[in-house]
Amino acid sequence: MKFYLFAIILLITACLSTASAADNDTREQVKFPEMMQQHMLSNMRDHLVVINEILIYLTTDEMDKAADIAENRLGMSAMSLHGAGRQAQFMPDGMKNIGSGMHRAASRFARKAEEGDPASAYKALQEVTAACVACHAAYRVN
Repeated sequence: MKFYLFAIILLITACLSTASAADNDTREQVKFPEMMQQHMLSNMRDHLVVINEILIYLTTDEMDKAADIAENRLGMSAMSLHGAGRQAQFMPDGMKNIGSGMHRAASRFARKAEEGDPASAYKALQEVTAACVACHAAYRVN
């Protein structure tokens, strides 16, 4: 019985701290029209899928596949696919800069992966994820 009481208290504490953290969120809120917001969130989830696929290809030494998916789904070649131009009009300059920097970093990663040097490719991939981290640390859309 004591275990269940402890678990309930722990769960309530966790819920309250989460609510408090949300209330104290100091990231800049960026407002998009609802449909565009959903599209952008979908794009970001796809970015995570792509990064995961890139990591799989890197671990199986399939550098060309990693390069291809990076360029076509994250790199500069993917910007029109993501509707970046339409979304950019609602973004603060800092968010736009981070986003375009992520796309450029993905293209740089693709070139490094094509060269076949895993160490350089991983370093370049870190630049992609650093842009994601920077954007999510500074901005929120909900």
